[in-house]
Amino acid sequence: MSSLPPTFTLRFERLDRATHRLLTSQVLSLPRREAFRFFEDPRNLFDITPDWLSFVMKDRDSKTAMFEGAEFDYTIRWFGIPMPWKSRIIGYQPPGRFTDIQLAGPYRSWSHLHTFEEVSGGTLMNDTVTYQLPLGPLGNLVHALTVKRQLEDIFRYRAARIEEWAGGRLRRRSKDRHGPLPPSK
Repeated sequence: MSSLPPTFTLRFERLDRATHRLLTSQVLSLPRREAFRFFEDPRNLFDITPDWLSFVMKDRDSKTAMFEGAEFDYTIRWFGIPMPWKSRIIGYQPPGRFTDIQLAGPYRSWSHLHTFEEVSGGTLMNDTVTYQLPLGPLGNLVHALTVKRQLEDIFRYRAARIEEWAGGRLRRRSKDRHGPLPPSK
C-alpha cells in the first residue's frame, strides 16, 4: 500500500459529552463524476477497508445500486466480535454528496456525509462522520482508549487506498470475498 496522499487531512472534534466528529479531506486527480461513481458502488468499500475489520456485504451481487433510501447489510468484526452493520442512504445528490447512516451496528449513532466538489486539479472529497458510542461515560472511555485510534487507522488506510485507485494502481482483492471493482480511468 502506498503512503498517505499529501492532500489528506484528518481531525477529530468532540461536539458534546457523547458526540464525536471525524473530518477528513483529500484531493483526487479525477473529475468529480468519476470520483462519485466509485463511492456510490458499495462493493468498492471492501477495497478501501482494512482486512482486520472482516467487512463483508450481504447480497453483494443483488444490492449494488445506490439511491435515496437504499439499504445495505454488512458484517464487521469489531474488537474481534462479529456483528451486523446495516446502513441507509439519505441525502443522495449525485455527483455532489450522499450520507450513509447506521441503522444497526456497534455505534449508538453514526452518520457519514460524503461530499465531492470540483477544484483545480480534480475533486476535493470530504468525509464528515458524526457518531456516538453506546454505554455513556464508559463508551467515552472506550473511545479515548481504542475507538478513536481505530477510526484514525481505518480512514488513513482508506485515504491511501483511494489514492491508489485514483492513480490507477489499486490492486483488486479477491472477487470471491469482495466482488469486482469497476475499471478506473
